[in-house]
Amino acid sequence: MKRFFLTLSLCLAAVVAVAQNDKKTDWAQFYRYAEANKTVTTRPDAVFMGNSITDGWASQDPEFFKQNNFVGRGISGQTSSEMLVRFRRDVIDLNPKCVVILSGTNDIAQNNGAIKQENTLSNIISMCELAKANGIKVILTSVLPSSGFRWNKKVTDAADRIEALNAKIKAYAKENKIPYVDYYTPMVSGAERALNPAYSNDGVHPTLEGYLVMEALIKPAIEKAL
Repeated sequence: MKRFFLTLSLCLAAVVAVAQNDKKTDWAQFYRYAEANKTVTTRPDAVFMGNSITDGWASQDPEFFKQNNFVGRGISGQTSSEMLVRFRRDVIDLNPKCVVILSGTNDIAQNNGAIKQENTLSNIISMCELAKANGIKVILTSVLPSSGFRWNKKVTDAADRIEALNAKIKAYAKENKIPYVDYYTPMVSGAERALNPAYSNDGVHPTLEGYLVMEALIKPAIEKAL
């Protein structure tokens, strides 16, 4: 009997170790929303795809998502490459009426190393094309302003890079008749082109006050798209 329980304990420990290892090697973090995706039984009006800015939005103002039949699928730290990899599982498989894509901050912050902006744009374009091919309307948004990233101070020209990427996203949206929502202009502050401190505590992530500004912009755009 003791041998049985010892064997059982070792098996359970192995299962836990494998599960933990899977998370460590799951580069795109499919596990993050794997269970939550199974609970989405009503077709969402919109899925919000993004990074920590989107992740924080859904946690700071869950009623905005619940009341409007929106689903948040942001993951902290993710670049456009990681979002593209998980786009099928976290967006297409949920069959939303539209997807709101906010991507690019962590590419500029070089979370996975340096990446050319044309490649960031290519990842965003690929997400748009995947959505369209599956009958999902697309809304693109600007990257939020920031004068720098506390976790990577080697990026000293964040404001310039953000403006340049936003110009590329906006031009692609216009050329392809995709709605584009500009969060940047009403949230930028000062000569440093930082995120307005009235809307953020760390210069990158919005507070609830910042999300309320974004909500006033994105909700009408979704209603118009639908």
